[in-house]
Amino acid sequence: MLLEEVSQMMNPGYLPMETGYMQLSNGQWLAAALTRMPKVTGEMHNWWISYYLTNSEKYKAWDPKAHVRFEWDDKWRPGHYIGATHYGEEWMAGQLLKFKVRFDDPALFFDPAKYAEANVAIILCAESMTPDGTPMDRIIHFIRKTDYGCEMRSRFLIYHGNEQIARGHVEHCISEMGNMADFLPGLYAKESKRKI
Repeated sequence: MLLEEVSQMMNPGYLPMETGYMQLSNGQWLAAALTRMPKVTGEMHNWWISYYLTNSEKYKAWDPKAHVRFEWDDKWRPGHYIGATHYGEEWMAGQLLKFKVRFDDPALFFDPAKYAEANVAIILCAESMTPDGTPMDRIIHFIRKTDYGCEMRSRFLIYHGNEQIARGHVEHCISEMGNMADFLPGLYAKESKRKI
């Protein structure tokens, strides 16, 4: 799935590859992961990125084995992450990866008028880059409602990579998003003071 084809994620059902990796016709690599998240809602995801995830301590708690450092730039403020960039450090494929992630408006890739029909809970779109600003990959977390909560369909379009890097993205996403599926409902109930 090339970047210009990501709107296919709005269609019912699943795409041929929901978890795995492959090299695309343009030479880029696609990494994908499907994470089912019982009792998790789009509101919880929005709260997580818009209000809760603010420092390295919280980032490390998300994935203690992989996550090292996290901080937002001055464009982030509570309730507003689109247009903001965070700096991160995490272990992936046996290497310490240092990167920045800039969040973009999902409307650049998906038609908001079709969200209800596609059961969209929230879509997170971003571009990761090296600390000096060199683009690395496009990130899409397409989260749709299910009868048990939601499911996150993650895609990483890796601009300049290889099989090891693509596999590392899949493994890391499965680990961190699986952790999130386990802890987010309880964390949200405790920290937001709202009932699930």
